[in-house]
Amino acid sequence: MEKNLGTELAVNNVSVELNPFAEELLTRTVVAVVSSLKGAENIRDLELYLERGDVKLVVNGNELPLTPFPTDIITNTITGLVSSLKGVGKIDSLRVKVRAV
Repeated sequence: MEKNLGTELAVNNVSVELNPFAEELLTRTVVAVVSSLKGAENIRDLELYLERGDVKLVVNGNELPLTPFPTDIITNTITGLVSSLKGVGKIDSLRVKVRAV
């Protein structure tokens, strides 16, 4: 995915402002993890929802089914990264939107 990307993050239904470094790190991490999945080729937009261990992933408008292993990898990787951000406490739910701009 070699486009300019914009990313929005919400934790527990509250928008989290990202500085340029955090935005790029989150964007690249999410895109890298998701692009390795079957059906996630040629990503133009991506929405990732996590809530108490459940993951919903929508790529280019299509929901991708996930088995337990990628669900665990995505959950642990993204919550670990996001929980390190300033002002983020306990994560009950998480929404990441990545869009080509």
